[in-house]
Amino acid sequence: MTLKERALAIVAALKTAYPQTVCTLDYDEAWKLLVSVRLAAQCTDARVNVVTQTLFARWPTVEALAAAPVEELEAVVHPCGLGNSKARDISACMKALLARHGGRVPRDFDALLALPGVGRKSANLIMGDVFGEPAIVTDTHCIRLANRMGLVTEKEPAKVERALRPLIPPEESNDFCHRMVDHGRAVCTARTAPRCEACCCAPWCEKRI
Repeated sequence: MTLKERALAIVAALKTAYPQTVCTLDYDEAWKLLVSVRLAAQCTDARVNVVTQTLFARWPTVEALAAAPVEELEAVVHPCGLGNSKARDISACMKALLARHGGRVPRDFDALLALPGVGRKSANLIMGDVFGEPAIVTDTHCIRLANRMGLVTEKEPAKVERALRPLIPPEESNDFCHRMVDHGRAVCTARTAPRCEACCCAPWCEKRI
């Protein structure tokens, strides 16, 4: 099989195994996902979801969060780690949303990248989950599994993204990345031996460790 054929088989297998995949960050507005994904750096989504309940209850709008004292933000987001830098980025990002986009999250990849604290992973997540555009979200699970399966030989997120784009159909790309997270948590784990005997992708996986 060619690399493209293996990739398509893996896409189909994951789609069957995890048909109802979703982003595991809780949000009901685009700006909240923008905040949550910044908090998720080096932190679990489960912890972020707990912290954002308090955060969004206290500052329920872009305007309120933009006006919040950074030291107060830091105290709330501290459990997510890197509290000072995350609080500063969130404050600056909300201010930029108001100044540049009238408080609305832009439907433009480059405009998202220009916001403080927003990298390619965050911008892709917004484009895919909020706006339904093709997106490759290269989180740690996606990078690890794509390498283990032999779909890529890169570890740097932007390089993994570029390598996966020609292999994954655009209409499947966003859900594919969410399914890689599902699979990385349930079967192809990082902290224990991968459960290859239970893996839906085993016939097409090169099992690189």
